[in-house]
Amino acid sequence: MKEISAGGVVYRRTPEHGLQIQLIQDRYGKVSLPKGKMEPGETVEETALREIAEETGLEGRIVEPIDQIKYQYRHEAKGVVDKEVHYYLVEATGGSLQAQVEEIRGVEWFAPEEAWRRQKQSGYDNNDRIVAGALRLLGLGISGT
Repeated sequence: MKEISAGGVVYRRTPEHGLQIQLIQDRYGKVSLPKGKMEPGETVEETALREIAEETGLEGRIVEPIDQIKYQYRHEAKGVVDKEVHYYLVEATGGSLQAQVEEIRGVEWFAPEEAWRRQKQSGYDNNDRIVAGALRLLGLGISGT
């Protein structure tokens, strides 16, 4: 069985803080990125924007694709599932930061260097190249990316 999810690395630029990257804390306490399963009739892009809005309260626009992650996991009822997650670089355009408490523990903005440090320290290994890819697309060279 194949399962497709989508999400993104959300960023914003503000006069007082400059460029900031959004990270979530998932229900397991790990640093992560907003993402979720595709619903019937949706494109992967629509899925990414819907999931970001649901999990973080923010609206955004896709700037460009970052990369995909593929892995397998075993589900009780479905057996082996081939999971494919599409990630996009997303510019925040509206809404207000509000964690979807049913899904995640929290959501915050960070300076790019701090976002990278937190990802490396407390994030999922397979998200390293997604966050690094987003930082590169934003024109940043973070040491260790």
